[in-house]
Amino acid sequence: MNIAVNCRLLQKGQLEGIGWFMYENLKRLTMNHPEHQFYFIFDRPYNPDFIFADNIRPIVVGPPTRHPVLWYLWFEWRLPRILKRCGADMFFSPDGYLSLRSRIPAMTTIHDINFAHRPKDLPFFTRHYYNYFFPRFARKARIITTVSEYSKKDIQQTYQIDQDKIKVVYNGANSAYTPLPDAKKKEVKARYTDGHDYFLFIGSIHPRKNLDNLIKAYDRFIERTGSETRLVIVGTRMWKATSDKRYETSKESVNLGSICTTKIANEQNKLDSSPLASRLSPLFLGRLDPEPLRDVLGAALALTFVPWFEGFGIPVLEAMYSGVPVLTSTETSLPEVGGEAVLYAHPGDIDQIADQMQVLAEEPMIREELIQKGFGQKDRFSWDLTAERVWNSLDNLIETIEIVDE
Repeated sequence: MNIAVNCRLLQKGQLEGIGWFMYENLKRLTMNHPEHQFYFIFDRPYNPDFIFADNIRPIVVGPPTRHPVLWYLWFEWRLPRILKRCGADMFFSPDGYLSLRSRIPAMTTIHDINFAHRPKDLPFFTRHYYNYFFPRFARKARIITTVSEYSKKDIQQTYQIDQDKIKVVYNGANSAYTPLPDAKKKEVKARYTDGHDYFLFIGSIHPRKNLDNLIKAYDRFIERTGSETRLVIVGTRMWKATSDKRYETSKESVNLGSICTTKIANEQNKLDSSPLASRLSPLFLGRLDPEPLRDVLGAALALTFVPWFEGFGIPVLEAMYSGVPVLTSTETSLPEVGGEAVLYAHPGDIDQIADQMQVLAEEPMIREELIQKGFGQKDRFSWDLTAERVWNSLDNLIETIEIVDE
């Protein structure tokens, strides 16, 4: 079977949540199924590290898809020709996009549809592209995979899709995430926070990640307790980033002051005028490569991740793999991922977030209980299990194609 795959997000040093989903699954699928030929379709020059096995043929089809107009051009005009040229029997798109003009049977992974519920978080053309095309992609696909029961229900109800067409595959976490030795934790804290404990946020700098309320809650926690615990932020800007010159990616740029989105730019003056601002402003580290990210996570006092909307929430799982307690959101998929192994707060309740931060900072027995529960909860999720579920869905599509051919 010739299986064509959309690999646009396999970009060296640029992998985010969906990119990691692609990487971890495609590596396993191609290596475990040498009987099939895979055509990896990139929109720019690719790194050879992504050619995981001998049964992969890479194809580069420009232009690089950096704008909704280019998404349309690539998927609706360039891609159908390539699929026909390489003799593809089926098309797998792990990032949700499909070609409406192609007649090749397709399976797609729609991770979540946050844009259907929070359209104003996105630039004008982006939100209109998503909300016009994704309902059509969902109807076009023979099979949809998604990463949580929450997302399955949301896609089914919002787009009126038959629930039997949607398969839950979940996400996993890299096996490199393991508890750090105490000596290593001490070394990491000495490097980044002058030896102090710290709360950690990992994720894109984006309104739905709710960093504005997290920072307000942290400020309130410090005012209440006088704690020396720091707040460290790891992530890159996405939509609606401010031009604040203090937004840098170096260790020295410790005064983020406020989450870098236009929606909360007014909070800048409030934080700058706080007597705590010069001493305990959040430390922004920007994007980190996998090894330093593993260390920064492993040395954290706790992960504090309370977004408004998530399709899964990979940082929660990575923290449980790392033996780090978690405070997360009561909303969307996160209770499904965290189970009884994490603390929860509503993303809009600043006092509740601050209260839970205080529990994590002052109650070592609760932290240890959460860590042990996390070790049990994490076993429900792994990339091996994800790849197995993705393959089962692909195999079902292959069977339907073969039946039609007969």
